[in-house]
Amino acid sequence: MLLPFLATLPDRAGAQFRVEVAGAGVTRLPFSTVRFRGNDGASEDIAGIVRADLERSGLFRHVEPAAGALDENSRPDAALWRDRGADSLVVGSVTRLADGRFDVRFRLWDVVRAQDLGGLSFPVGATELRLAAHRIADHVYEKLTGDKGVFSTRIAYVTKVAGRYNLWVADADGQGARSALSSPESIISPSWSPNGAQLAYVSFEARKPVIYAHEVATGRRRLLANFRGSNSAPAWSPDGAQMALALTLSGNAQVYVMPATGGEPRRLTQSSAIDTEPVYSPDGRHIYFVSDRGGSPQIYRMSAQGGDVQRITFSGNYNISPSPSPDGRLLAYISRVNGAFRLHVLELATGRATALTETSADERPSFAPNSRLIIYATREGSQEALMTTTVDGRIRTRLAGASGDIREPDWGPFTS
Repeated sequence: MLLPFLATLPDRAGAQFRVEVAGAGVTRLPFSTVRFRGNDGASEDIAGIVRADLERSGLFRHVEPAAGALDENSRPDAALWRDRGADSLVVGSVTRLADGRFDVRFRLWDVVRAQDLGGLSFPVGATELRLAAHRIADHVYEKLTGDKGVFSTRIAYVTKVAGRYNLWVADADGQGARSALSSPESIISPSWSPNGAQLAYVSFEARKPVIYAHEVATGRRRLLANFRGSNSAPAWSPDGAQMALALTLSGNAQVYVMPATGGEPRRLTQSSAIDTEPVYSPDGRHIYFVSDRGGSPQIYRMSAQGGDVQRITFSGNYNISPSPSPDGRLLAYISRVNGAFRLHVLELATGRATALTETSADERPSFAPNSRLIIYATREGSQEALMTTTVDGRIRTRLAGASGDIREPDWGPFTS
């Protein structure tokens, strides 16, 4: 059963994003989708959403379907679909149930081998139809690539329009955005909890940086950190029990940890420099952070208990915003190159750094939970936008706002 998402909050963003795919990618898997039988009685085009999800990943190429009606009980003519150039086919149906819900069913076919790859059924409410379609795309993606799909996950980001800030939560494709907080003061550094139930963020409502934890489903929030001075850069531990953050209790920013339920902070770094932007490694054993202790901002790693500090970045003299991939192989970050701020990835095993973009104002990278994509903010012309890129930089997707500045993205975790 799919759970309702932000049911208590009004939908104030509408179709805020449009999606464009750019860049030359790897050979893409040809697939086709057929409009689901009975879809005319539903508010969402299930096959259309599945198609858009798979194409946006950069790994799939859609083949226009043949004429004729098919559903999950049909056996397609495999030769016909092979002749059209498809390797796989998604078919299904949408049926209105007596209680007002919809039963969304689908089946995936390997038309090269004329093999039924199975299907699923999702009984959902009208507001959950998009989520059902994203779940179908996840299933197809995993069956055909071996990697878990991220289409049913969520992203958080901040917009600034006419001097007002909004913290939004949206589907991974940018649709269905709902406002979690609106304020005339800055909102920065949203950070998803490991179970996807909460967002920590920094608000300037109190005329200083203060950290709150926000329950996504209910809209309730609680004060997490309002210590003397600045409270910034919250990051959850992988088990959700601890929060790393940057505090200025000693005068300059240092890295602290505290219980995620609230309590007294414990200082981890002991330097005369500025230490900030802490983030846990996926296994919880280390914390990456930014420090200018060497004269310019660089990324360091230390034990999650403090100590054993090691410098991680060596290319360039300005490296910030560390984001480790969930599989622990890569570190995304922003590096200043000839005055341009560009997204980079670092192979942690080899120390090899690679620039993924040619833009000049990238910020705040965040990995998708399957480690295959990175979301980040950038500026194109006079407008800020969100982008996703594959980890090799070959496929980029633009999620562009209709108006206002878009910034501070964070990609949420897998949820059940």
